[in-house]
Amino acid sequence: MAVHFHAPPPKADAAPRHAGPALPEHDIVVNGTAITARDVAAEMQHHPAPSPETAWTEAARALIVRRLLLDAARDAALAEDDEDDTLDALLRAEVTIPEPDEAAARRWHAAHPERFGTPETWDASHILVAADPEDEAERTAARTTAEALLAEILATPGALPDLARRHSACPSREQGGHLGRIERGSTVPEFETMLAGLEPGQVCPIVVPTRYGMHVLHLHRHTPRRDTAFDDVRHEVLADLRRSAWQAAVRQYIAVLAARATIEGFALGADGEARADGPLVS
Repeated sequence: MAVHFHAPPPKADAAPRHAGPALPEHDIVVNGTAITARDVAAEMQHHPAPSPETAWTEAARALIVRRLLLDAARDAALAEDDEDDTLDALLRAEVTIPEPDEAAARRWHAAHPERFGTPETWDASHILVAADPEDEAERTAARTTAEALLAEILATPGALPDLARRHSACPSREQGGHLGRIERGSTVPEFETMLAGLEPGQVCPIVVPTRYGMHVLHLHRHTPRRDTAFDDVRHEVLADLRRSAWQAAVRQYIAVLAARATIEGFALGADGEARADGPLVS
């Protein structure tokens, strides 16, 4: 379960603090075909990123790689009814991987224990007092409010659910602040650091600051990570190894196409900088 906290809404009467650099407005040309600034802007919605600039770069890269693949499909006289089906047909024709053997699968299992078994999890509740990460006065006020709520919870065990319903800015307030099962890596690091330091049943004795605001945190349960023997996950290991090999082969194929292409208006990189498991080859 990925846990996402909601940042406070922008103030209606506040001007943007950082306008940031303007996004590129030039066309990108791939083998003579233009990808317009409007095309990239439309694609950006599919590439959530920390900044508009990063989203623009990812969107442009996705469209370039798609154009490279469509050009390769045209050259190979592959044309299905749907563009995505055409790309799938191209990759099936051009990309092959060897079937992994037992020894390779065992090495993969040993090298990637995090891919198999049961991940470390926590079951926790919280109250979020939201605050703009760039507004120091707002964060100070949020900390004061959160510390008052924490003091009340420490003095009155069991008070958190009712206080969460009344004061939390997180959607989990509808469940009395209960976040449910949280896997390691699914939320912000500072939140997980505090979770890892608590004993089951403990309320964190300090307010936890994150970019979303100030949190009052209560850990219910902790489940340590549990690894599994190879023989118990043999099929999963083989499937994971095939998938990883396929992604690497697709990346290599895209890199070859990129090296042969004429691309103007964007530095794609010698290796194509493509992700075979993302929307670049969908």
